[in-house]
Amino acid sequence: MEHRNDPRHQPPGTPAGVPADAVVVGVDSGGSGLRVALARASDGTVLGRETAPGPVRTGPAGISAAHFLESVLPAVASLRARGAPGRPVLAAAVGAAGMATLGEELRAVLPGAFADAWGVRVTALAADAVTAYAGALGARPGAVVAGGTGLIALGTDLTGWRRADGWGHLLGDCGSGAWIGRAGLEAAMRAYDGRRGGSAALLARAETLHGPAAGLPAALYPRTDRPAVLAAFAPEVAACAGADPVAAGILERAAEHIADAAEAVCPPGPGSVVALTGGLFRLGEPLLVPLRAALADRLPGVGAVAPAGDPLDGAVTLATGLAGAGIRLPEDPALLRIA
Repeated sequence: MEHRNDPRHQPPGTPAGVPADAVVVGVDSGGSGLRVALARASDGTVLGRETAPGPVRTGPAGISAAHFLESVLPAVASLRARGAPGRPVLAAAVGAAGMATLGEELRAVLPGAFADAWGVRVTALAADAVTAYAGALGARPGAVVAGGTGLIALGTDLTGWRRADGWGHLLGDCGSGAWIGRAGLEAAMRAYDGRRGGSAALLARAETLHGPAAGLPAALYPRTDRPAVLAAFAPEVAACAGADPVAAGILERAAEHIADAAEAVCPPGPGSVVALTGGLFRLGEPLLVPLRAALADRLPGVGAVAPAGDPLDGAVTLATGLAGAGIRLPEDPALLRIA
């Protein structure tokens, strides 16, 4: 395994010329599931995609490499059989939620497993925020907020990374889908109790989805996919926000948290931009209106741009770079490691 600080290096073993029939693998593993793409190594054109439901399990050693491979290997086998039989796989890139803090087992196991399975010569192992960045902005300075079940902000001046949040639903992920959903369910329980700050509208939606409110703790707490269950209630909060001030207030606080994270990581100087990527922002105007205002206040003069692609696109971009000209984003022991 070799690590270099030069973000422009081309990893050893990568061919100078990319064979016309070669392919690469990109993987996006998030809180709600895992997606895999197979693409041409020469230009990154996606040949096919597969989705595996449910998040990869996390245990005492961090993210489970065995469970990860149980999803990825059959998906890639299916994609290759359909669209690229016999084609060599030159490189792979994995973006995984929790890679920075819980990814040691993945970093130890995946490069060898991919080499054994596909003959891969080089693998990029990245936090999902890095693949979100690569998909949204490519190799340009700025900041990306990746929001879904969780939330993390990442910024770079192309010499190093700055990170904010992404600490999971118990310690952070402020403004994320899980954060909004939990706040919405709390407001529902406040209404059920008759406490201040409750929302009758959110209580009605919670009981429609989960049954009687008194049974919600027993239904929620034993779940191993609690963040995803919480995040599933975020669209209900957005749906109520137009008529319910409690729901609107939750989204306003979420917008403040998201803008805080973007401000913390965005590099100063001309040319910096900020992009928002991930399913969280499909909540639409009830979240985006207060978020635009908060970003304008925190980052005056920084342009907001639409993301060019999503985290799976970013994983394909990294893998294509590994197969050819190299990656122009900075390496980091926790956030982006080349093996």
